[in-house]
Amino acid sequence: MRTSVPLRHANRILNHGPVVLVTSASGGRDNLMPAAWVMPLDFEPALVAAVIAAGTFTRELVDASGELGLSVPPASFLDAVHAAGQVTGREVDKWARFGLARAPASRIAAPLVDGCLAWLECRVVERSLAERHDLFVCEVLSAWADDRAFHGGEWHFDDPEGRTFHNVVGNRYFLTGEARIVKED
Repeated sequence: MRTSVPLRHANRILNHGPVVLVTSASGGRDNLMPAAWVMPLDFEPALVAAVIAAGTFTRELVDASGELGLSVPPASFLDAVHAAGQVTGREVDKWARFGLARAPASRIAAPLVDGCLAWLECRVVERSLAERHDLFVCEVLSAWADDRAFHGGEWHFDDPEGRTFHNVVGNRYFLTGEARIVKED
């Protein structure tokens, strides 16, 4: 079940570095793209940074709307996520081609990706960095997580297909591993 995550804990959705699906919408069109360079920046207000290259369809939609969605896909989505990064949304309906479903967002026009493990709805607050470095600073307006994988303010990866994944280079990915808890003195 999708449950709300307090915004002061939104950083925990991204702090382990998963590949995310960036969603965007403007002018009656929407798109999604995988992104490996997304990270938390601050707690209150909850801020994240995302790299979205100039010239991409997602960048065009984010520039026009000033908002974006971040969906954290499970390992079972890996093939679809990788394939979605190989084509442009200007020419292909990635949702239909790769079997991904839209879910309505609560605070932004862009859809979220149904079946993911967590979702952040964001508003762009810093554009000057994007002009020079393709880096968008965004305020998290709403945070959600699937309570089977994220509860008590942290991730629980009991199901191998419900783990997140990380892109190392090209078509090489790693699944999130087992938790290790260090004993404190």
